[in-house]
Amino acid sequence: MTNNDNPQNPMGMNPEDLAAFMKNLQQAMNMMPGGTDSTGVNWQMAMSQAKETARSGAKSITDAARKGIHDGVSIGSLWLNSATVISELTSEPKLLSRELWVADAMPLFQDLTQPVANRMSAALSEQLTQNLPPELAGVLGNAGDLMKSVGGTLFAIQLGQALGKLSGEVLSGGDIGLPLFKDQRAAFVPQNLQEFVEGLGEETDQAYIYLAIREMAHVRLFKHSKWLRDHVVSQITAYASEISIDSDRISELAESLDPNDTDAIKQAIESGAFISERTDEQNQALASIENMLALIEGWVDVVTEDATRLLPRSGAIAESVRRRRATAGPAELTFGTLIGLELRPRRLREATAMWRAVTDAVGIDRRDSLWDHPDLAPTGEDINNPAALIEKLQGKSPEADDFDRALRDLLGD
Repeated sequence: MTNNDNPQNPMGMNPEDLAAFMKNLQQAMNMMPGGTDSTGVNWQMAMSQAKETARSGAKSITDAARKGIHDGVSIGSLWLNSATVISELTSEPKLLSRELWVADAMPLFQDLTQPVANRMSAALSEQLTQNLPPELAGVLGNAGDLMKSVGGTLFAIQLGQALGKLSGEVLSGGDIGLPLFKDQRAAFVPQNLQEFVEGLGEETDQAYIYLAIREMAHVRLFKHSKWLRDHVVSQITAYASEISIDSDRISELAESLDPNDTDAIKQAIESGAFISERTDEQNQALASIENMLALIEGWVDVVTEDATRLLPRSGAIAESVRRRRATAGPAELTFGTLIGLELRPRRLREATAMWRAVTDAVGIDRRDSLWDHPDLAPTGEDINNPAALIEKLQGKSPEADDFDRALRDLLGD
């Protein structure tokens, strides 16, 4: 029996051909920009791929877009002051090309995907090397490390392509619900924003004001609640770190791998086929993430609605934004499969209703104070039962009870 007929040889190659293939693969890896880190992931490749994709179809900022954003920010800043007690922004907004958005977004997305990328590259290396026949071990040498780099590089390419495509869809820094910047500031992608505004069929100046207010409300919240960004990122990375890889699926791929065609691996990574079914603990963690994202977006919705009451077409624009947000674009879906997490919170409608009820019952001061500390922030139970939260907010605060008790002790009552 030849090696080509050996069912234990997943690549169907004799030792000489396999050695030549591995040598060519190593040379190809060495020619790629940057290099893999200790986990086997080539993050520079991800950035390079993302920027290359972002540059396709990119256009310079037009005077019309620049003016629309400037006017929207100027008017929106004043209107927001009547809808929230959270302080207004002092820094000028960033106007980003698609390529610059990628550069700003990559550090956050690297943090979010790092756990899955690590597991993916390590599992791919382990499974492919374990499925090789023993007689080829000496021929392959450091095949495990090489395949780890291949897996990490393919993951980086997929992430880069997803981010590059996403740069053609996002309107602003907070458009996907995640805080891009550690130093919070408003940011817009004028090319995408202008294309979206012009496609609405509404008054363009009103659309710019509405969208500027949404972005600034999002940034005000994260700038005020300094704990919020780390909380969201740590929740997602903790969830991602518990994701397990389906070794059986990788083993099936290894047994049928065509060394001249990496599309099968790329497609499997992009589809999320290697990620195992969620455990009960992961489902609970995912629910917590979705609740927090829904609370953030719901608050932004209510504040934006109140701040844009003077816009005659605010309702129609809001409906267009809701429809756009309800249908994730292909790039978002790709990113979601890479880490097993959808960016659009499913409980947004319920969270928005909760914030509206809280606002009407206790006012904006008491409402916004719930973002002062993570222990004060509403929970999934509060989304389910806004009435109980309102009752708690309308009652005496623990601090007032403590003060009354201390005063009684001092007076000897």
